Amino acid sequence: MEIGATDTPRLDWTGDTLAVSFLEDAVELTGDLAELDEKLGGILKELIEETEFKGSVGSSAVTRVGSGSSIRKIILVGLGKADNLSLDSLRRTGSAIARLAKQQKSKTLAISLPVVNDDPAGTAQVITEGLLLALHLDNRFKSDPEDKGAKLEQVELLGLGSQETAITKAQQICDGVILARELVAAPANEVTPISLAQTAESIASEYGLSLEILEKEDCEKLGMGSFLGVAQASDLPPKFIHLTYKPQDTPRRKLGIIGKGLTFDSGGLNIKGAGSGIETMKIDMGGAAATLGAAKAIAQLKPDTEVHFISAATENMISGRALHPGDILTASNGKTIEVNNTDAEGRLTLADALVFAEKLELDAIVDLATLTGACVVALGNDIGGLWSADEALATQLKAAAEAGGEKFWQMPLEEKYFEGLKSPIADMKNTGPRAGGSITAALFLKQFIKETPWAHLDIAGPVWSDKENGCNNSGATGFPVRTLVNWVLS
Repeated sequence: MEIGATDTPRLDWTGDTLAVSFLEDAVELTGDLAELDEKLGGILKELIEETEFKGSVGSSAVTRVGSGSSIRKIILVGLGKADNLSLDSLRRTGSAIARLAKQQKSKTLAISLPVVNDDPAGTAQVITEGLLLALHLDNRFKSDPEDKGAKLEQVELLGLGSQETAITKAQQICDGVILARELVAAPANEVTPISLAQTAESIASEYGLSLEILEKEDCEKLGMGSFLGVAQASDLPPKFIHLTYKPQDTPRRKLGIIGKGLTFDSGGLNIKGAGSGIETMKIDMGGAAATLGAAKAIAQLKPDTEVHFISAATENMISGRALHPGDILTASNGKTIEVNNTDAEGRLTLADALVFAEKLELDAIVDLATLTGACVVALGNDIGGLWSADEALATQLKAAAEAGGEKFWQMPLEEKYFEGLKSPIADMKNTGPRAGGSITAALFLKQFIKETPWAHLDIAGPVWSDKENGCNNSGATGFPVRTLVNWVLS
């Protein structure tokens, strides 16, 4: 699909489908819209009256235009109240228009939406993101793909001429989001520690990034007992992935992004039982997927920031070599961990990844993980949790998330809750009491960072959606690639 920007007036545009927008309680045909209505024989006025279209957010109406017209169909979309109009609401509107155009089997589409915040570049970018993400369809594992209808071939953003750079930026970001979606959506027999490493190799090769893959023996030399304890039951070898983007000139800052890479989580000997969602545990590498997705986007965007993308990738399986509940592991910083629950394995892999990252002398580190069901209980399926003792970093991440249309809520790092992680025979246990489970998980990770500004993102809820939601179709969402990219670019 080709997306372009033009200053062609909507009165003069010709093609299959024209989408125009109205604010709530401001559905008036004035100026060029009145001329367009007259040109089309009153079809706009008729559609508004027949559907009682009021311009409320999420509302829409579609009609066919009579034969002989320069356009075939008209789409009306509501933007809601003017005070609530934002770049993210335009992103969602772009998605809604894309889905309607697809339903109408349109091949060419023109979109006329208002410029928000006097920012034509931002407006073009978010509309493009909405279009691309709504139209993404993953048919890789179907022998007979269902989507056989006419395809949308060309989209023109009216009134946004000369914004091709913003459109390209959106396409590059969406490349990363779609990679993350497809990694999360693929089954565990397709996405393994080996194939995750191969994906990193492909990104490195295509975009000129440097790549280091630490094998099991390399991890042993570095003392990564926490990570390797999780990996020891799997027949597949663990892969410690370190992908690095460096700008041509001296970097403005150096950042680390660490994604949890559990390509399948059985729970280990604390096996997930009936009703636990074990069949969905292919998504437990959602953090690694977003990390690699961000790497693909950032490699194309070429910011002046050095970024290290890290994932300790493995399965959590059951065998005669399996980690026992009650075993003690020693992480690469020398801290000892009593494993009282083998199903709290993600934090064990992240522990050694955090130690590794801090040795790189970075300006800030963010880890992200489908870490706890407790975070889903606290914040639901649409909002990720954010923990950081560094308020400047937390503020950066919240701003990056808002710009990307992704939701995070800052949670407390309540130090006294660490009491629940204390062990009588080791430095700490890997899980605490049920209450505050997402907080104690963050406090556990905090033990593996000394001085570097650090934030933890728990993305257990938003990486997957059971229904269409905004720019996301049902299934893997690619959350929070847009947040990570915006953070790096900030």
